[in-house]
Amino acid sequence: MSNCIVAQSGGPSSVINATVAGIVKANQMNPIYDHVYGGLNGIEGILKERFVDLTKMTEHENLVLRQTPSSALGSCRYKLKRDNVSDFEKIFSIMEKYDIETMFYTGGNDSMDTVAALSEYAERNNIKNRRFVGCPKTIDNDLMQTDHAPGFASSAKFIATTALQCWQDVNVYPASRKEVFILETMGRDAGWLAASACLSGIVDVLIVPEYPFEKQRVLQEIRKCIEEKSKCFVVVSEGAHYEDGMYIAAGEAMNDLFGHAVLGGAGKALEQMILEAGVSSRCKVQDLSSAQRCHASEQSLVDVTESFRLGMSAHMRSADPKFTGKMVGIRRRTDVEEYDVEFFAVEADKVANFVRNFPEEWLLPDYKGVTQEAIDYLKPLIQGSPQLIMKDGLPEQTVPYYMRGEEIEKK
Repeated sequence: MSNCIVAQSGGPSSVINATVAGIVKANQMNPIYDHVYGGLNGIEGILKERFVDLTKMTEHENLVLRQTPSSALGSCRYKLKRDNVSDFEKIFSIMEKYDIETMFYTGGNDSMDTVAALSEYAERNNIKNRRFVGCPKTIDNDLMQTDHAPGFASSAKFIATTALQCWQDVNVYPASRKEVFILETMGRDAGWLAASACLSGIVDVLIVPEYPFEKQRVLQEIRKCIEEKSKCFVVVSEGAHYEDGMYIAAGEAMNDLFGHAVLGGAGKALEQMILEAGVSSRCKVQDLSSAQRCHASEQSLVDVTESFRLGMSAHMRSADPKFTGKMVGIRRRTDVEEYDVEFFAVEADKVANFVRNFPEEWLLPDYKGVTQEAIDYLKPLIQGSPQLIMKDGLPEQTVPYYMRGEEIEKK
C-alpha cells in the first residue's frame, strides 16, 4: 500500500481537527494506506517536507483532537500559483519520495483552489498515481455547493450564545439609561456569522455585507429602537460596506496574501457615528475577534460530528483510484422529517474562488434581522453539545503537532 497525507490551511475553526481525526480513524478501521502523515503548516510545510505520523493515534488522542480548536497541524496562507511550476514539480517529487498517493487538504475557498490546481497539473502531465481531495472548512459559511461548511455551526452557536448573554448584561439598568450595544462578528464578504446572532431572538439591528450600509437609515433605526425600548442591540459584520463598496471598518489597512481585505473596527466605526449624531450618549462595542473561531468548549455536537464523518467519507471515497480533484460536501436531506445530512463529492474548481452570500431574501427590510426561513436553516446546525474530556478543570487539548518535535526524518 501507499501513504496519504492530510494538511490544514487558512483560518482555523473549533472543529477543523475533527476532520483530521475522521481520516485517521477511517484508515485504522479500513486501512487503505500504510501511513497517514500530517503535513505541518499546510502546503508550505509540505514543500519543506515537514511531516508527522498520525497512523497509530490512540482512541483517547483521537477524541481529544476532535474537541481541540484551531489547526493542530498548523496552517498557512501560502498561495500556490499555477504559473509557479517549480512548486508543483517539488510537491509531486516529495509525494513520490514518501510514496504519498493521496493528499487531503482541509480549508476554504483558496484551499479548494489548491486542490483543483494540483489535480489539474497531474492530469495535464499524465500523472496517474497522485490524487488530491478537498475537505471544506470555514466559519464564514461562504463555500459554494455544500449546504454548510464544518466550523460555521459552532461559531454560530458561540455568537448567538454571546449575544444572548450580553443582552442580559445590557438590560440590567433602568429605562432611564439609554444605551446601544454593538456586537461585531467576522464575515468579510458574507453575513452568515452576523445573521446567526439572530438565533438569540434579541437582535434589534443587523448589518451585513449583502445589504449596503446607509448611514442615515441605520442611525434612524437605532434611534427608533432607543425611543421605544431605551436599549438597542446591534450586530454588525466586519465586512459591512457602503453602496460603493467602501468598508465602514475603521481598521481597513491592507490586503492579505490572497488579496483579501484585512478588516477590523466596523463596530468602533459605527459607535463613533452613533455618538457624533447624538443617537445615544452610551455605546459599547464587543468585537468577538478570534474567540468566535477558537471557542471549542461550546462546540455544536452536530458540527463536530459532521466534521468527523466528512473526514471518514473523504477517506472512504479515496479508495477509488480515480477519485481526485474533488471536494467532499454536505447535503441536507429532504426525504426525512428530522434533520440529517449526506455526503457527496463535487469538483473542487466549482468551489474555489466563489463566494456564497447570505440569501438577500432571508434579510428583513430596514436592518430588522432575518426571516423565519433563515432561522429554520440555522437552528438545526447548532444543536447538542459534545461531552468534553476534562483535565485539571479545563477541556483537555491536543498539544499542537508543530510544537512537539516529532517530525519524521527527511528522506
